[in-house]
Amino acid sequence: MMSLTTKLVRQMQRPEGWLGRMNLSRMNKSHSDLTDWGLTHVTIANDATALDIGCGGGRTIAKLADRASMGNVYGIDHSPESVALSRQSNIAAVERGRVDVRQGSVSQLPFADDTFDLATAIETHFYWPDLRADMREILRVLKPGGTLVIVAEVYKGGKHDAAVRKLAALMAQANTSYANLTVAEHRALFSDAGYADAQVVEDYDRGWICATGRKTLTLAAV
Repeated sequence: MMSLTTKLVRQMQRPEGWLGRMNLSRMNKSHSDLTDWGLTHVTIANDATALDIGCGGGRTIAKLADRASMGNVYGIDHSPESVALSRQSNIAAVERGRVDVRQGSVSQLPFADDTFDLATAIETHFYWPDLRADMREILRVLKPGGTLVIVAEVYKGGKHDAAVRKLAALMAQANTSYANLTVAEHRALFSDAGYADAQVVEDYDRGWICATGRKTLTLAAV
């Protein structure tokens, strides 16, 4: 029988059932300030087409839709609970056709090449199945000049490093992947995947990190 600790750890990666819904609602609140901080490090045009990867409870989708007031926002998550709650919490925008939330994997995004001006990943890249390959998959769906921003409230070597190491150990016991990266490793992650202008900002006092990179402009677009 699966232990309670294993169940709780796996809920962080893939929310399910009533416990998953509670966790998603909690994350909508607890990650709000972190998300606002992360979004200050990217430019969001009012007609942008944006994608939130691992959209959870849908709070980031709402923030993106507010900033891209004449654009469109898509969300994707592998958890049916997340998809349902994201749709529900953005129901007005969904009904107007400005928000579209789909179930799927970051490893095989259901979008055409060169679709998005911006992709966001808030507190989710830790759990991606193949982090480096998944970074390249996101690059595929970005438009030339488009940006990916990864934001997290923990990272290796940060203020909460001791707690993160314990969490990583629990994840390993639960046979769940968990990528715990340093500042330098975040920067290398972007560069190695083919992103240009890889930048990392950390707020050590709060334990937050924001990493960005963009898809290189094609010669025709320059």
